Amino acid sequence: MKDKQILFISKGENSASTRYRALAYFELLSSNGWKPLHITAHGIFPCIKLLGMAKHAKVVVILRKTFNLSFLRLLRLWSKNLVFDLDDAVFCRSNGEPSKSRQMRFEKVTSICEQVWAGNLYLADRARQYNEAVKILPTSLDYRKYLLEVEKSQEHFDLVWIGSRSTRKYLKECLPALESLSENIPDLRLKIVADFDLPTKRLKTVAIPWSDEVEAEALASAQVGIAPMSDDPWTKGKCGLKVLQYMAAGLPVVSSPAGVNREIVQEGITGFLAENPDDWRKSIDILFRDPVLRNSMGKAGQQRVINHFSVDTTFRKMSESLNSLV
Repeated sequence: MKDKQILFISKGENSASTRYRALAYFELLSSNGWKPLHITAHGIFPCIKLLGMAKHAKVVVILRKTFNLSFLRLLRLWSKNLVFDLDDAVFCRSNGEPSKSRQMRFEKVTSICEQVWAGNLYLADRARQYNEAVKILPTSLDYRKYLLEVEKSQEHFDLVWIGSRSTRKYLKECLPALESLSENIPDLRLKIVADFDLPTKRLKTVAIPWSDEVEAEALASAQVGIAPMSDDPWTKGKCGLKVLQYMAAGLPVVSSPAGVNREIVQEGITGFLAENPDDWRKSIDILFRDPVLRNSMGKAGQQRVINHFSVDTTFRKMSESLNSLV
């Protein structure tokens, strides 16, 4: 039997949504009778090519994008089965404020598809207002990539933050607490794995330009992963990728109790939830002084990713959804 084509449409191969919610499953899809393809939708000529590819696919998956209504109708007409995958609150602005245009596009694409794959319960509940066929597929990892034996610094106690310029503001808001903590932990250092640096006068920082090749080692070489984040309609749509990466790398996590991070991080087992500056200082200080606790939390977090947030586990849910379509 000829392989069934599944086409993923995204804003680009380097976006986290594409890498973790599409490309990560290509090998598993191929070994289960699918021919996975990806196309970047940007500009009129790629969109024309996209429609031609959609016509030949058994399933077309739109990753996070919300097209204008005229193109969406054409895509619906040319596609046998249409799925909308979302791992962000695309219905509001990135500062959490409502947006009529984004909400309208979200409603249209959600209601016009056969299925919706949502990265967390919050997104699923929003999507169910316009489509009953909603499946929760959490953002997941190939945990094997993070199982590295890496030597950690003996001279510094390294915190690590991974992200991008778009989430820089959350790290910046947490800096005063980290700076004050450096007075009690003179060897405290912050590794920033991103596309920017954030030097401070009171805290040592190391900028590590992000790449797929270096991220796993950069995380595993630290002692604690941090995930500060505000709590608003936009961040509730986040799917906890950085927290999962820290846990997969065997690190204890200190995170704001925001969005799905509140559900992923098990308080006192895989890390701590820090609601205010005092919580941040106390949590990191505890982990600094207790290497045994750091180790046990890191192992517990790693096992949690393997059991609940691995591509193998999530692919079973994806496969069930695809089989119900074709």
